[in-house]
Order: sequence, then C-alpha cells, then structure tokens
Amino acid sequence: MAIDILQTLDVIEVMENFISRKRPPEHLRNQLDIGYKIEDQSIIIFEIRPQWNKPEIILEHPFAKTTFVKAKNNWKVFWMRADLKWHSYSPKPTVNNLQEFTKLVEEDKHHCFLG
Repeated sequence: MAIDILQTLDVIEVMENFISRKRPPEHLRNQLDIGYKIEDQSIIIFEIRPQWNKPEIILEHPFAKTTFVKAKNNWKVFWMRADLKWHSYSPKPTVNNLQEFTKLVEEDKHHCFLG
C-alpha cells in the first residue's frame, strides 16, 4: 500500500531538506549527486554518478531505504550491502519518524550507508 497524499507532502518536505544539506557543491554534481525516490511505502536514497567507462550513462546507486509500516506506525530502516540486497540496519532497525531516519543516514555512525 502506498503512502497517502498528506503523508507524501511531509515526506517530500523532509527529504528535500535532507537532500539540500547532503548534496555536493553545484560544480561537482555532474560527477556525483544524491537523490531520492518514493516507491509505494518506501523511500530510497541513492547516489547519482556517471558510469566509469561510459560517462554518458548516468547510474543510480541506492544506499539507504526506509519503509513505513502502517500497523506499527513506524519506519523500518535498511542499508544496501555489497551483495546488492537490502539488509535491516541492526543498530537501529526502526525509527518513529522520517526525521530520525535522515538523521541516522546523515550521521552514519557505523559507516553502513556511505561507507
């Protein structure tokens, strides 16, 4: 089930603020940038960069994901491991709101999201 319309507006506001804080300087964004997308009840944060051997091909590399669990009214937190599968972020597998999720990703105390 997808995130409802009112919640989507809150998600966009929180994520746009997060992205504006984390984006690299404008002159570097053609080589490395950061973005997010909403897929059903999940939000995925990803790096945007050109393919190393074909710079005209732009790739998205997801590294953090959160999924809203309506029954529990919380967000599950995941990170992308080297096996390219989502794994629960064991130091804090759930958060109460999206601001907590963005704070976890920004601090990255365990170097899971951005290495």
